[in-house]
Amino acid sequence: MTGLLPPAQWFASLPTSYLAASGLITDTGGRVLLVDPNYREDWTMPGGVVEDGEAPHLACEREVAEEVGLSVRAGRLLAVHWSAPRGQRPRAFTSFVFDCGTVAPGTPIRLQEEELDGYVFAEPDEAVRLMHPLLAPRLEAALRARERGETGYVTS
Repeated sequence: MTGLLPPAQWFASLPTSYLAASGLITDTGGRVLLVDPNYREDWTMPGGVVEDGEAPHLACEREVAEEVGLSVRAGRLLAVHWSAPRGQRPRAFTSFVFDCGTVAPGTPIRLQEEELDGYVFAEPDEAVRLMHPLLAPRLEAALRARERGETGYVTS
């Protein structure tokens, strides 16, 4: 065969997107753990960017440990959220939400103070209201998926 692109050239021509992973963590009363990042206005689930070459579930575990000091195992994939490029973000963003379980009463939360101003365990409806309107469907899908034993997919 002739005319085949060298692998490096072919891979360089592929589109790219950003990846993130977060954990759905609740307390024994079903309240959702949210964190208050100091770099944005709205609250979010603990999580962050997937590093180059890192698996999303491992990124979730790492980010939860960094942000709130909890050692969790990323369980079942609850939701995938694809977000189109917008504003100053030139690429699509794909976010994975994993079930990181339930924390017992009195479990200490240790905030990453460089990035976070606070945390809250909020009732699900309140948690949705605290999140940015474009990100809240991610939480809603994760909560539904946990309840129904399925995986959700949302776009924005």
